[in-house]
Amino acid sequence: MSSHSHTTADGDVADKTAPPSPFKQPRAVWAVAFACVVSFMGIGLVDPILKTLAGQLNATPSQVELLFTSYLVVTAVCMLGTGWVSSRIGPKRTLIAGLTIIVIFAALAGSSNSIGEIVGFRAGWGLGNALFIATSLSVIVGSASGGFAGAIVLYESALGVGIALGPLIGGLLGNITWRGPFFGVSGLMFIALLATLFLLPKMPKPARKQKLSEPLTALKHKALRTTSIVGFLYNWAFFTILGYSPFLMGIDSPIRLGFVFCAWGVLVAVFAVWGAPWLQRRFGTPRTLYVNFVLMAIDLAVIGVFPYNHVAVIVCVIIAGAFIGVNNTLVTTAVMSISPVERPVASATYGFVRFIGGGMAPFVAGLLVTAFSAHVPFLLGTATLLAAAIVLSTAHKALDAADHGEVPQPVSGELDEVEQADVFPEAETVGNAD
Repeated sequence: MSSHSHTTADGDVADKTAPPSPFKQPRAVWAVAFACVVSFMGIGLVDPILKTLAGQLNATPSQVELLFTSYLVVTAVCMLGTGWVSSRIGPKRTLIAGLTIIVIFAALAGSSNSIGEIVGFRAGWGLGNALFIATSLSVIVGSASGGFAGAIVLYESALGVGIALGPLIGGLLGNITWRGPFFGVSGLMFIALLATLFLLPKMPKPARKQKLSEPLTALKHKALRTTSIVGFLYNWAFFTILGYSPFLMGIDSPIRLGFVFCAWGVLVAVFAVWGAPWLQRRFGTPRTLYVNFVLMAIDLAVIGVFPYNHVAVIVCVIIAGAFIGVNNTLVTTAVMSISPVERPVASATYGFVRFIGGGMAPFVAGLLVTAFSAHVPFLLGTATLLAAAIVLSTAHKALDAADHGEVPQPVSGELDEVEQADVFPEAETVGNAD
């Protein structure tokens, strides 16, 4: 049975079965977690300076949104190869390579003189991000004390703290110059690089070299395919809020925008660390996510109906942080729990699908506003969240079983059996050479 506590007939949860604290970790895990915080700062870092960039570099909102698209789509595609790289050079070297790339390209973005250059360097940043994010999750899961659930909470805590601090630092530095946030992340990532280099011990290479096609072939499994589609739909709504809402708030000051998104990020962190685990123990993963998707859909619908009401937009964006925090933790846990493939493969597959949605959404939002109105992208986000709840319901039994520890973890040999019955023959051409 799982170490999770179970709800009694009268609705109480026994304290003695509560999971151990996810914050009692070895130094090496904290080093990677710190690097995760800085890495996730990069997601919301540009939010407070989007309007500034548009004004100073004579760019349209759609062009500015490409800062998200190039970063996240490149991250998504490159995640397909992270396992292939990591299984050959080892997790620590992969982390160091990813961090080094981020340091270089963040600095180059800060040195740019046009929106096109920044978009290009953000794409290079996405390559480093892919190497780092996928590998850091597997390293934390493999090294953290307190079990798998505690490791996920720690990882999502880093995500929440990074998302909260990113806009705040971006706003403070962006108020000086729009170049400041990029140079700031480059410097912080250099510190994270040193911490990883000296505090993370050398880690053995995986016993088996991963094939390039494995993340794609893993999509033949219904459980992973279903949760990945849910991730795509949910992240479409998530990044519609993150990417386009700054243009609707009526705030020109990077610092004030930074404080708005910092409040949003604080709720992301609080509900990822404390809210999601409590709700999961109390109501179970599928029921919690159904309600959460619907509530977040209502939140987006309010923005979609009143996109020109600055107060309504600001309040709804901040409130959305609570729903996003719960979703981030529970959907990631669900993917890792019910996927019948090794966790690094599941992480790469899920990351690929969800970041494609996250990367496309802000750019499409800009196009929809130009072609129609500001109502449309947020109403579309409302629809994608309701669709996510419907798709998730097809995996209800598997999620319930995972909550009770009834889903066996895969063995490495299963992947070879999967590839023998590959339903994605085109994936084989991507490359299976050792």
